[in-house]
Amino acid sequence: MSFFSSTAGSAGTATLGDVSKDIEVQQPPTDSISSLAFSPTADILAVGSWDNAVRAYEVGPGGVTHGKFMYAHDQPVMSVCWSRDGTKVFSGGADKIAKVYDVATGQSAQAGVHDEPVRVVRWVDQVNVLATGSWDRTVKYWDLRSPQPVASIALPHKVYAMDVQYPLLVAATGDRQITMVNLSNPSVIYRTIQSPLKQQTRCITCFPSADGFALGSIEGRVAIQNVDEKNVGANYSFRCHRKDTPGIKGQDDVYSVNDIKFHPVQGTFSTAGSDGGFTFWDKDARSRLKSFEATKYPITTTAFNASGTAYAYAVSYDWSKGHTGNVPGHPNKVMLHPIKEEEVRKRPPKK
Repeated sequence: MSFFSSTAGSAGTATLGDVSKDIEVQQPPTDSISSLAFSPTADILAVGSWDNAVRAYEVGPGGVTHGKFMYAHDQPVMSVCWSRDGTKVFSGGADKIAKVYDVATGQSAQAGVHDEPVRVVRWVDQVNVLATGSWDRTVKYWDLRSPQPVASIALPHKVYAMDVQYPLLVAATGDRQITMVNLSNPSVIYRTIQSPLKQQTRCITCFPSADGFALGSIEGRVAIQNVDEKNVGANYSFRCHRKDTPGIKGQDDVYSVNDIKFHPVQGTFSTAGSDGGFTFWDKDARSRLKSFEATKYPITTTAFNASGTAYAYAVSYDWSKGHTGNVPGHPNKVMLHPIKEEEVRKRPPKK
């Protein structure tokens, strides 16, 4: 059952948004794009990819882009993020290393290391540490002045996805487990639950209010989850990124939900998936705001800029069909969607 209005399970033609003015970033990565992150202080987009590089592009008037800087890992880059003041970029890779890049000096250095690939990096500005989640079943916290972690947490499974909105850290691991941590006590697990979704978690993102999170799975579903067990009645899930199966009435083709991001001004959120589309939602009104059929190829990762006026999405292979889907000529590109306020504005509360 869907809790969202306007046939949330599919993108009806009446609500399709316009992508004709979306702009392609020039000189994109040469392999699949894993992570996008805008600087909090400028329209500079950091891009991590499977060609072992972190690239940054400055977005000028009219969406015109040019390369700002680039640095490398020894193996594919899996995650990028920024410091709150926009002076540093952090990245984690399959080389088991977390790096920090100083924008002013153009120098990169090791910030942390794991025993297995670093799946996610998140800067925690309030305590000046870098949080890293790894396939080695740990979350570690790094003070950039020390080569050793200042704290760590052992988890039962690999970290598949992780996010931070201080004081909340949430990590989605194997076997559909979700771990919550209060960063005022960072080495202690606050609460662990099993995902309300039936299949493997693909992405997880904290609410801007830090009292809950949204998670997406490979089954084309999203769950809205509150941290406080007293608010369990406000939890719900819904279907998305599904399309009618041609020639079979009542059957859907199901696509992975690859990314969820919250709008920095409105507090509404986006989902993007293997179907090549993205949609804006209002979680409080339980309503779909606008859907976009952007491409016939998967969207792997997305990002809003700090002012909420632009939405970046990466078009590349997401391995949802295994090695057989990695066909020659698959695109690797980053697109910029200029946001109209009515696309993301919150719905008025129902009386």
